[in-house]
Amino acid sequence: MKNITVTVPDQVYRRARVRAAARDTSVSALVREFLAGLGNDETDFERRKRLQAEVLASVRRFRAGSRLRRDEAHDRDALR
Repeated sequence: MKNITVTVPDQVYRRARVRAAARDTSVSALVREFLAGLGNDETDFERRKRLQAEVLASVRRFRAGSRLRRDEAHDRDALR
């Protein structure tokens, strides 16, 4: 296990001590728990993969034949 030294403003330390006391633990244990939780968070890549899977799962049915033809897609009168 590695030791680290962190410098925080006095007010931050006081709030951490109060929170640790409310949980019947130490400031070191709070920091250890917080840092350990960082490894459990979803990475940006994992979040994007999950969102992509959700979007793909929401697409019920797609057929190339149901798309607009080129002239229909570029018909400016249809947009007015």
